[in-house]
Order: sequence, then structure tokens, then C-alpha cells
Amino acid sequence: MEASFWHERWENQQIGFHRPEAHEMLRRYFKKVAKPGATVFVPLCGKSNDMLWLLDNGYRVFGIELSDIAVQQFFSDNELTPTVTQKGKFKEYALDELVIWVGDFFELTGADMTDVDAWYDRAAMVALPPEMRTRYVKQLSEQLPERAQGLLITLQYPAGYREGPPFSVSEGEVESGFGQRFSIEQLEADEGIVNGEKPEDNPVTEQVYQLT
Repeated sequence: MEASFWHERWENQQIGFHRPEAHEMLRRYFKKVAKPGATVFVPLCGKSNDMLWLLDNGYRVFGIELSDIAVQQFFSDNELTPTVTQKGKFKEYALDELVIWVGDFFELTGADMTDVDAWYDRAAMVALPPEMRTRYVKQLSEQLPERAQGLLITLQYPAGYREGPPFSVSEGEVESGFGQRFSIEQLEADEGIVNGEKPEDNPVTEQVYQLT
């Protein structure tokens, strides 16, 4: 899955993963992970309205996104006007307590993340195929400051049920990937979620983890 795949999705507005409202698990659990005032890293952030919820609840937000279209839409959709500058390899959109970098997540360094207190992943890990998920977990684990705690939301469904993205991420993969760096607590497993609804006979579950 190359960068061109995601650029094409945004160019064609094939963004079924985008939710019109902040995720209910974010609203329910994030204050358990970090107190307002913390700087929250949001990888592969798209134009997620979860960032608005974090800002409205007193958090600072640092997002990174591959698609410039996604970031431009986030600001235009919300009638916000950022300051745009170049930060090394990244294009920065900044407004008050919000900073979003456009560029490659895998090029972030620990120096870029020094101010991060917590992180939130609702649609990043599940967007990646297995080999890229391994790289993603390694990058997060190595570059985040030691103090940074996370809220991770994944999907799990039987092999062959559907083609990703979003991909199925098992509890075992979360444990094996993040377990050396974090203490992992599953906060909830919500049965049968598809786009926020619960159709009958749906094998998809949504898993919520706190990583400390």
C-alpha cells in the first residue's frame, strides 16, 4: 500500500472512514489517558473531527497526515484559517493549540515529538496492512517520549470477512507489538460496529485499549 493509494482516495473523496462526529470511545475514555492541557499526537489524522473534540476539551493537538487535501479540508470545513509554513520535510498548518504536519509519518523523529504527552489512534493502525503495521508500531514505540500514554481503537473480524482497509487487528497483535513498550489494558470490546451502527449478524468488534 503506497502513498499514492491514500492520495488517490482523498483526491476522489473515497473517505468512508471519516466520521461526522467525534468518536464515542474518545469522549468516554480519553480523560482517563491524559488530562486537559496535554499535547496529544494524532497519527494519520486525516480531517478527523476527533481533533476538534480534543481542542474543545482543553488539549493541544499535534497531527500528522500524508494528504495535503485532507488537511486543507479540515480547516475549510471548520472555517478556520491556519498559518502555513515549511518545517524541514513537513508542511505545517498551525492555529492556536493545533498543529498539523503534512508529510510521511515514518520520517518523524524523536526530536519532533518532544512535546507530546499522549497519543490517540482511531483510524491509523487499522488503515495499514500487516507489514506496514509492524513498522508503524515500531515507529511509535521508538519516537514517542517515555511519558506518552495512548488510547488505541482497533477493529477485529474473521479472516476473509472483508478486505481492508480498515484491516482486522487482533488483541494478540496489539500485545505483541506494543507490549515491550507499554502496559496494555483493554477498556472495551464493542460488538458489531460498522460506521457507528450495529447491524445483526455482524462479526466486527471494536476494541479500545489504554497504553501506559
